[in-house]
Amino acid sequence: MDSLARDAIDLVGEDGRAVLGITGPPGAGKTTMATALVARIEELRGPGWAALVPMDGFHLADDQLRRLGALGRKGAPDTFDAAGYAALLERTRLETDRPVYAPGFERTLEQPVAAALVVLPQARLVVTEGNYLLLDDPVWAAARAVMDAVWFVTADEPTRRDRLLTRHVEFGKTPSAARAWIDDVDEPNAASVLSTAARADRVIASGPDGWTIER
Repeated sequence: MDSLARDAIDLVGEDGRAVLGITGPPGAGKTTMATALVARIEELRGPGWAALVPMDGFHLADDQLRRLGALGRKGAPDTFDAAGYAALLERTRLETDRPVYAPGFERTLEQPVAAALVVLPQARLVVTEGNYLLLDDPVWAAARAVMDAVWFVTADEPTRRDRLLTRHVEFGKTPSAARAWIDDVDEPNAASVLSTAARADRVIASGPDGWTIER
């Protein structure tokens, strides 16, 4: 993590602010890594030097998913406000003289929460994480264009699926419903994400002993 933190810090120039994306399939460990990375950077550079803005805050709310007939595919690329996500990332780059508020995602509600997060003026690095940062689609490409680099997090398949099962059960699904959701929703999304790994600037494996830089 020290090596990764220093590499992230190096993305920031003399002035302004940089944006680092962390992507990978569901259950790979993106959130864990992004949170640990920001914490370590702040230990090295001080509180507020880095800010975390996850893509999950741009989930469409369930009311919108019902309107679109997409509630049963929640988490697929088209169930996010990708254009809003790109616009918010652009604001974090440009608006360095004022707080920039961003939506968060409340797991217990499974809903986005407006202005739950903030990028303070002193932040020099914004870390964002989510599944679709490297997707070959114009609306997602707009978000990628704001980022200085994107790192891809992987995990072996049994570990990744076990993490997903634990997460779904923790937040209310029965084990059988969780397994069905993983097979029907998470795994097709994971296949799409895994196909984007070659576009990443770095690939990092998440395992029981921590993080390994693969390339």
